[in-house]
Amino acid sequence: MAPKEQPAPRQEANKTDFMTAAVLYAFASAIFLGAGVVLAQLGLRTVEPLSGAAISVPSFTLLFVLLSPLILHGEPMVWRGLPIFMAIGLFFPASLTLLTFASNRALGPVITSTLGNLAPLFAVTAAVVLLHEPLEPQQLIGLVVAVAGAAIITVTRPRDLGHWRSWALLLPLTSALVRGIVPPIAKLGLAIWPSPLWACLVGYIMSSLVVLIVQRIRKGSFMVQAPRVGKFWFALTGISNGLSALSLFAAVRNGPITLVAPLAAIYPLVTVALSAMMLKHVEITMRIVAGTVLTVIGVALVLIGPL
Repeated sequence: MAPKEQPAPRQEANKTDFMTAAVLYAFASAIFLGAGVVLAQLGLRTVEPLSGAAISVPSFTLLFVLLSPLILHGEPMVWRGLPIFMAIGLFFPASLTLLTFASNRALGPVITSTLGNLAPLFAVTAAVVLLHEPLEPQQLIGLVVAVAGAAIITVTRPRDLGHWRSWALLLPLTSALVRGIVPPIAKLGLAIWPSPLWACLVGYIMSSLVVLIVQRIRKGSFMVQAPRVGKFWFALTGISNGLSALSLFAAVRNGPITLVAPLAAIYPLVTVALSAMMLKHVEITMRIVAGTVLTVIGVALVLIGPL
């Protein structure tokens, strides 16, 4: 009598389900992040970057804490994972938010997104080296094509280029490095404490403390003195960025970084689309259409391997 092979199809189905969830969460992270870049630009019209961070990060943290009795019900604590999530929170989203807002003011949302889109290169490199994740040839090609397509889309007219040769370019580059390194570290933490909700909450509590302390040192008060309209836009920015971070943690929890990072990197498409509608300075040209096609092709190549 031949042995039964029942578990294999079930395991394959579970793997497919996890991969599908990772893809959906990665796309959600890209959408929320792209929206956050544009919303921050609106807030920066009346509020300086550091003060904007002291509004946006605590806004999402407060919302999360208020909802935590509901959304964290049934999510157990795993104390061994707490130090990792706390360490992540010191840099993400605190330093990332500060760098992104400062880059937004110095270079604008388009260049911030373009150079920030180098993050998946750092993320994939770290995942392959530190986590030993496999990277198939078509995935590597897809990653490069998707990043190139997003760069083509977001580099527009000369007035959008900002000061390419100034020190300000270090802002989005450092932001990309932070955004790229965080997912592999988060995956290590999630292997111990598999809860994206707790990972996001702990990280945001730590980041809120960081930005509020910076605000207190600079201005002598934890409260930001700013016009209501500026506070409104930065509160929305914080919620959008927070949902992006939560979606990213969920994506990393369900799938490999070599899959998640390239998909999350398409957020400049959202930035350009919303900039065209809300900031009125981005025109849809054939170059942008070509960049979009390249990005879609790159995403398709990334998806071929794992799915």
